[in-house]
Amino acid sequence: MTHSQRQSLSYTEGRIINQIHAEWLPTILNGSLSEIYVVNCDTLRFEYINPAAINNLQYDITELQTMSPTCIAPTTDPAVYQTWLEALREGRAAPLLIKQLHTRKDGSSYPIECQLFYLSSSSGPVVIAIGEDVSLRDQSGKALRESESRLNAMVSNMPGLVYQCRLDDSGYFSFPYLSEGCEALLGMSPEVLHATPHLFLNLILAEDRQSYLDTMQASFTTLTTWNWEGRIWIQEWNDIKWINLRATPRALDNGAVQWEGLMTNITTSRLEQEEITRSRAQLAELSDHITNVKEKERTRISREIHDDLGGNLTAIKMALTLLTRRLPPDEKSLMEKADYVDQLVDRTIETVHRIAGDLRPGVLDFGLIAAIEWQSKEFEKQSGLPCLFSSNITDIDLEIDHATALFRIFQEALTNIAKHARASRVEVELTHTEAYVRLVITDNGRGIQTIDQEKSKSFGIRGMVERSIALGGSLSVSTAPKGGTIVAINVPLRVTAS
Repeated sequence: MTHSQRQSLSYTEGRIINQIHAEWLPTILNGSLSEIYVVNCDTLRFEYINPAAINNLQYDITELQTMSPTCIAPTTDPAVYQTWLEALREGRAAPLLIKQLHTRKDGSSYPIECQLFYLSSSSGPVVIAIGEDVSLRDQSGKALRESESRLNAMVSNMPGLVYQCRLDDSGYFSFPYLSEGCEALLGMSPEVLHATPHLFLNLILAEDRQSYLDTMQASFTTLTTWNWEGRIWIQEWNDIKWINLRATPRALDNGAVQWEGLMTNITTSRLEQEEITRSRAQLAELSDHITNVKEKERTRISREIHDDLGGNLTAIKMALTLLTRRLPPDEKSLMEKADYVDQLVDRTIETVHRIAGDLRPGVLDFGLIAAIEWQSKEFEKQSGLPCLFSSNITDIDLEIDHATALFRIFQEALTNIAKHARASRVEVELTHTEAYVRLVITDNGRGIQTIDQEKSKSFGIRGMVERSIALGGSLSVSTAPKGGTIVAINVPLRVTAS
């Protein structure tokens, strides 16, 4: 093919394309959502405005044909239009991007961003402006800026460090975002920690580091909340802090996991918690000491009453018996008085035995099982309620203090049943294993409510709990499946064994 043939073919193709484009042009202009304006450069009048611009400006086409750009953008100085036109004519800007404010017929305004093109046509030079109403974009941008401002205000007032951290499947750890609270909490700026994230791991005390890594890996694997408490050492401040790290994970497309969360200083609360725990331990120790002193004093008083007072009363009874035998048979009044005194001495001896037994049952000297069995029978005689006792052994070798404490818990449980339960039957079971001693008291009464256990003067149950804690064990009070109450005491043998 010759050069002239190729030129002829190109000319023919160009005419066909121009015809096709001429057919497309009205559809393109009328269907475009962009605002399109054609402005005569000599008269600065609109030569063409597409339907999208007409609808937005609210003028009809005849009104717009008599108007110029300065009419719909009154806030733009006319001299500025000349500057833009000169720049387009001289080719210093092709196209030229401008932003201005258009005013509708009803007086409302909207921002528009236009690209200006200069075209020297056969009918005269024109400027073609293709614009987009950016009011929604500006509103979205404004809302985004306001949202960011609110977020920054909240983050800056957070009592801690707001952060993002990321762990990829290769094990690389990073901090994509760190709030300004980083320096106050960790003693380093966000920029430093962002550049060298491994410094955070170095801050964690060696004893707490493994738990940090374990909880992070568990959260990475299961995508569950990462919650960790541990200590960090700030060398510059010569200070150890307790911190709480809580973050929510989300999986990323590249296999990494990113957490967003909050890191706070919990040193004060941890120290307070430790102080409460220490005070609780001291209080329990003091309560145990007072209980032991009280039991020893009870034992001493019981023995003195039993031995001294009981012995004296026995001697009085013996002397009274001898005196009664020597009274003359005809002294009926004296005999009656002697019989009365003898009965009074008998009642006093019984009272002495009862008081001594209440202070410390002598049956404890025969072992805990014997004491519980005896107390069960006594309770049955005094209350009239059947009290069934069973045990998987016949004897337990316990220290006397621990046996006494278990026995006192048992006594208090029976007292509560007699006062409050309205039961018709009581079952007592003592179980001995290699690890623990378990005592369970079950009644079929009205049961116990949580509010009953939380009463301000509910010292009975609290005393039982304190005694069980002093033994290193635990006590639970619960509702039986068929109604009634179950009191269960578990005491580890490693604590109570002799």
